[in-house]
Amino acid sequence: MIVLNHLLQEEQKRKSLSLDFHFKSPIEKVWFALTDSNTLSKWMFFKENDFKPVVGHKFQFRTEPTEGWNGIIDCEVLEVDEPHRLSYTWVSLGESNKVTWTLKQNEDGTTHVHLDQTDISSEQALQGAKYGWTNMCGQLEKLLEQ
Repeated sequence: MIVLNHLLQEEQKRKSLSLDFHFKSPIEKVWFALTDSNTLSKWMFFKENDFKPVVGHKFQFRTEPTEGWNGIIDCEVLEVDEPHRLSYTWVSLGESNKVTWTLKQNEDGTTHVHLDQTDISSEQALQGAKYGWTNMCGQLEKLLEQ
C-alpha cells in the first residue's frame, strides 16, 4: 500500500498548463504553422527540428545548449487530426509531458487555438512552460500576420 500511496501522491502533484490563443488567420494557415518543420523554426525558440505530422514519428526540437541542458526536446507524434488536433510527447530535463493543440475555426474566419501541456512535475517546470509557450505563440501571431 505504501508504494501505491506514493504513486497516487506523485500523480496528484502533476500539473497541467492550459492556454488559449486567438489568431486572425484561417485554420489552415495556423495548422500549417504548427506542422511544417521550416515554419516551426521561425516562431519557436527551437531553431532546428525534424518534425513530421505523422503518428508515431519521433523527432526533436533543438536549440543551443545551456549550462545544465543539452538544448534538446525529444518528442513523438501521438495524434494528427488535420486541421483540428495535434498531440505529441515532450521529454527533456527529466520531464515527460504531452502537448496537445486543439484548433477551431470561428465564423469570422479567425482561429481559436487551445494548448494543453499535461503531466508537468513541478511548479518551476509549469511556470517555464507557461512563459515559453506564451512567448512562442506571440512570435507565431507575428509570423501569421506577415
